[in-house]
Amino acid sequence: MNAGTILSSLVDGLLIGVVYGIAAMGLNLIWGVMRVINLAHGALISLGMFGVYLFFSSLGLNPYLALLFVALLGLLMGVIVYFVGIAPVINGPYLSTLLATFSINMIIIGLGTAAFTTTPRDIGFSLGSIQIGPLILLGTRLVAAAATLLVTGALYIFLYRTRTGKYIRAVSNNRSAAELMGIPSSRILALSFGIGTMLAAIAGGLIATFFSFTILSGDVYQQKSFIIGVLGGLGNPLGALVGGLILGVLEGLLPLAMPNTWVPVIEFLLFILILLIKPSGLLGGRQ
Repeated sequence: MNAGTILSSLVDGLLIGVVYGIAAMGLNLIWGVMRVINLAHGALISLGMFGVYLFFSSLGLNPYLALLFVALLGLLMGVIVYFVGIAPVINGPYLSTLLATFSINMIIIGLGTAAFTTTPRDIGFSLGSIQIGPLILLGTRLVAAAATLLVTGALYIFLYRTRTGKYIRAVSNNRSAAELMGIPSSRILALSFGIGTMLAAIAGGLIATFFSFTILSGDVYQQKSFIIGVLGGLGNPLGALVGGLILGVLEGLLPLAMPNTWVPVIEFLLFILILLIKPSGLLGGRQ
């Protein structure tokens, strides 16, 4: 094993890890604002994959242009799902919201399986590659990483520089106090769930540009999102990016030293270790 192979695996892992980060960002945002564990997150990622696939294969749209439409549809779907499935139980026990999101997950998977079957799909889109010394970087992964950083920057500006973003942070800190200050918490919660769903759809669309997928593929990325959430801190959306980078590095380097089948085992061992040693995550989660 030479240094070039290690460097290539490391960079490849970082590029994929950035995209994992945006997948976890939506999950973290929903937990941080609403205290809801969204078990439909993986199914929503899968819908993002199929959204980009259908726009590309049926209408011939460039996948990155299609991603804009998928993001808007994801936002709208998230708001609708919130009012229909989450709002009635939002003030109930955690188990109520857990079962509600699990039911939404099963409905999406059931309808998706009926519509698309479980046959793997592949967009088959390529942007070529760039070689820098021993490094060979795939164009789709570079663009996906750049798009993720752009979305992360936009999310940061939205949360910390806009009035609506301040409302979201206020509801996250203390919903009752925010309502006393005249903030419409119901609409803010719906918007937060919509943004979380939009981030999941964007992540799915980006992942679809370089991996094949089925309607069940989102489950894998949901598991990774939970691991990343614990690494970066549950309830800390921007910390998810750091967690994604850590997970990406592990997935890039571990296969060089052991069979691929051991990689998920190591990831979940890390998951348990962080929970035991620093439950709030490396960057600290929602207090």
